[in-house]
Amino acid sequence: MSLTVRALKGAELEAALDDMARLRITVFRAWPYLYDGTLDYERTYLQAYRDSPGALLVAAIDDGRIVGASTSAPMEDHAAEFAEPMRQTGLALEKILYGAESVLLPEYRGRGVGHRFFDLREDHARSLGRSHVAFCSVMRPGDHPLRPDAYRSNDAFWTKRGYAPLPGAIAHFSWRDLGEVSDTEKPLQFWIRQL
Repeated sequence: MSLTVRALKGAELEAALDDMARLRITVFRAWPYLYDGTLDYERTYLQAYRDSPGALLVAAIDDGRIVGASTSAPMEDHAAEFAEPMRQTGLALEKILYGAESVLLPEYRGRGVGHRFFDLREDHARSLGRSHVAFCSVMRPGDHPLRPDAYRSNDAFWTKRGYAPLPGAIAHFSWRDLGEVSDTEKPLQFWIRQL
């Protein structure tokens, strides 16, 4: 394996969007997301990263294949469902880089790629003059019937990176869960770190 992690920009970013869409659909099918995504929706969603001058797409690439990715954008460029709860905390949106997702195929986990994603995201935030990085984690009930017995959250990883849940900052976003026929709204907890 020749695993590399690097930022994609311009034409290279544009060329990676379909691979990123497929990767999101694959990784987010698992708990706790249970996302039943479509390529059409993903292509539309990911255009925001192509169109935002402050966006960042970091890819983990193994022999030319994207096996992981991390996206981020200025908070004010992201969906209103995420910007509004953050605005209500009193933090200026212009100070926050929003880390929308970090996805990595299971066989590549435990190799430091997640840390590299966060390092590059935080470096990007500093380069934009941002003082904070934030992201959301989906909130599911502990007794959810699809929760795997062996599930281990990323909370410890995020805490070691200096992130903490932001009290009262809950976004609500809709998607279709596996086995459902329509989208349903899910709560997502904001986590934040001051750089």
